[in-house]
Amino acid sequence: MLSANQPWQGLPISPPNTAAVIQRATTPLVAVASLLALCRAFGVALDPAYAMLALLAFSLTFPARPPQRNGDRLALAVDVLTLWTIVVALLLLLGWATRTLGAFDRRVISAWILATPAALVAAHALVPVLVARLLAAEGAQRIAVVAGGGEMARRLAQDIGQAPQLGIRVAGYFDDRAPSRIGLDGTDGRLGGLDQLADYARAHHVGIIYINLPMTAQPRIRKLLDDLRDTTASIYFVPDIFLFDLIQARMDTIGGIPVLAVCETPFTGINGVVKRASDLVLASAILLLIAPVMLAIAVAIKRSSPGPVLFKQRRYGLDGAEIVVYKFRTMTVCEDGGEIRQATRDDPRVTKLGAFLRRTSLDELPQFINVLQGCMSVVGPRPHAVAHNEMYRKLISGYMLRHKVKPGITGWAQVNGHRGETATLDRMQARLDYDLAYLRNWSLWLDLRIVVKTVFVVLQKQNAY
Repeated sequence: MLSANQPWQGLPISPPNTAAVIQRATTPLVAVASLLALCRAFGVALDPAYAMLALLAFSLTFPARPPQRNGDRLALAVDVLTLWTIVVALLLLLGWATRTLGAFDRRVISAWILATPAALVAAHALVPVLVARLLAAEGAQRIAVVAGGGEMARRLAQDIGQAPQLGIRVAGYFDDRAPSRIGLDGTDGRLGGLDQLADYARAHHVGIIYINLPMTAQPRIRKLLDDLRDTTASIYFVPDIFLFDLIQARMDTIGGIPVLAVCETPFTGINGVVKRASDLVLASAILLLIAPVMLAIAVAIKRSSPGPVLFKQRRYGLDGAEIVVYKFRTMTVCEDGGEIRQATRDDPRVTKLGAFLRRTSLDELPQFINVLQGCMSVVGPRPHAVAHNEMYRKLISGYMLRHKVKPGITGWAQVNGHRGETATLDRMQARLDYDLAYLRNWSLWLDLRIVVKTVFVVLQKQNAY
């Protein structure tokens, strides 16, 4: 699972290094190597068709972020299998569209599809260990210290310690404050005061220094930076604003003045173009495929109970603007007022046909029209009724941050067990945590992964009523 509680996730904690490059290249290299090995095993010549297939496989897998599971082999296997399923589906679709599937040996392709996931899981489990041992053997580990103690320093050191492939060892922290004042007991690695940091860095060849001081400590930060001019350490700021809930935090400049984004949509610049293009392609293709199904559902609703075929309800969209969302009507009522009661198990308002549509999520199909309109996305936080938004924004801090992107037909929360009724405040908080994790970690591959997982969730009929 993507962590919902990592404020600095997405920000580099060390410069790009050999270990990071190796990790990123593991998936494409293993995919290509397994294809070449199987061609050799089956005695198939490496003609231009296989060379093109290898190039496509490399291109489709290289942009993907390497799995980070810290020893969770089952979760790693799920991540790898999901990614590989998407890649294979795209390759088969491309082969069918270009009528080139017959150019490949079926034995090679079948074995490649089945064997590659196992090879990827093994590689992603072993590579971090091998890289960490190699760095240790070569003495390539970089020593890091933290200027400023407290919870953030402890979490930073813990995250680095859980990623040995980074080749970083946190020696400890420096702080002028008493350990008890910053929530420590004095045994958590305090190396001295801030005035001792520069001397320590020179004497122990410290390679990285993380400055974790309050923004109000500007004079101390300036003096510390001045003292560190006589060292060769790389310096990173971990300001105290990172204790808060950041969305797509990044640096920018305006007229040469550096500014730090602490809450921004992930869909700026080229990302916005990619997101909109993928929405148009997916929604158009799906609507073409499901048009007969939608027509049959519309006829069935009209004949089964009085009322309109489509249920229209006001929801909050991008930046909290009101939008009208379409669904197939599943109830005997069409509530859209100041107070709306969520559907519950065995809800008497739900029609017999409506119960089936809700269990199978077929009632959501008209929302692909909303996607083409531009007010929704295929993947994003699920939209809630306006009345529910107004209630939860008062009860849950940061609730409205989920509206920094367009609402989606499916989302990261829904494929992680938070689909359907949110009967308690804790369940809504959990859904929000997943929604914000999606905003922090968005990528096209994550969207495709969610789409694939949605199919399995719908087939299992999880929390749908």
